[in-house]
Amino acid sequence: MATTSAIRVLHVLGGLDRGGVETWLLHVLRHIDRQAFRMDFLVHQARPGAYDDEVRTLGSRIYPCPQPRRPRQYARNFKAILRDHGPFDIVHSHVHHYSGYVLRLAHQVGVPMQIAHSHNDTSPLDADAGLLRRGYQALMRRWIHRYATHGLAASRKAAVSLFGQQWAADPRWQLLYYGVDLTPFQDAVDRASVRAELGISPSALVIGHVGRFDRQKNHAFLVDIFAEVVRRNADSILLLVGEGDLRPAIEEKLAHRGLASRARFTGTRPDVPRLMLGAMDAFVFPSWFEGLGLVLVEAQAAGLPCVISDAIPEEAILVEPLVRRVSLSQTSSAWAAEVLAVQAAGPSVPAAQARVRIEHSPVNIRVSTHHLESVYHGVGLRDRAE
Repeated sequence: MATTSAIRVLHVLGGLDRGGVETWLLHVLRHIDRQAFRMDFLVHQARPGAYDDEVRTLGSRIYPCPQPRRPRQYARNFKAILRDHGPFDIVHSHVHHYSGYVLRLAHQVGVPMQIAHSHNDTSPLDADAGLLRRGYQALMRRWIHRYATHGLAASRKAAVSLFGQQWAADPRWQLLYYGVDLTPFQDAVDRASVRAELGISPSALVIGHVGRFDRQKNHAFLVDIFAEVVRRNADSILLLVGEGDLRPAIEEKLAHRGLASRARFTGTRPDVPRLMLGAMDAFVFPSWFEGLGLVLVEAQAAGLPCVISDAIPEEAILVEPLVRRVSLSQTSSAWAAEVLAVQAAGPSVPAAQARVRIEHSPVNIRVSTHHLESVYHGVGLRDRAE
């Protein structure tokens, strides 16, 4: 007999720390119809995440399932969670290649809908993988194609990365763009106050970046770009928002270049829109690869001129006059020239107008959440036994 209770969704991800995927999921949780959908989270870490408290306040549960590198132990723990705390109607996996194993386990437990979600274009890393890694990737892709009832991707590049070049020919795979909550970008921000908190003078040129300190984000090249900016404009500051394993190396590089006093490290922050509106003059995003680039969308919502790499998906460019693409094959001097040029030209689109454009795009959080709800509704009451 069918039941009319909420559709139960179990999201599988590394943890609930601040990051693009995690922030999007939190925004979804805030906006989704929580009477119709119950979202819980299985995470691959035992330590608490930055979003844990709010996730629980919104009625969701968090189930630690560590040791994904020990597949037999992981399988026992995973299946125990699903059996003890289910039944779940949907397992929605956000762990890229490892989703193949997650969905295989979910299939064995009898979950009706199994979703693989590609949030990144990992093709540059995949191309450099060794023989063992390539074997793992091939097996995981095979399991995704076998066990996934649905597949979602943050962009066309992300879809190709996980589902293959012919992804569009398979009706299971579709694009679902991240959603941005534009409300914080409408708040009045005291620019002088924000800069004073960060120890930045009102007159300084502030180059901003938001992202984890890892290879993907290309912080080392960002430091080279900033060095060229400082050579042409001594009153410049580099504002770096985020954390990660490579932060000490970037701090060391800045010190070696004599730029330590011109950099501000904020760590992870809950008020990125405030920092963008109140402190930054330009946003520089030289990533080697991205699934979409949610922070780039946020920078456009703040009305910031943006200089980005040619590896960023086209779908992330929503306010074209604000964005300039530069090839990663160009020198740091060429990048610096673009940064100074866009800053000198001033805002080409007022922030309020930029927000309106994004509000009417697929990356509005309400549009994104509605799209996800339509996918979840596909589980169908006919598949849900009481």
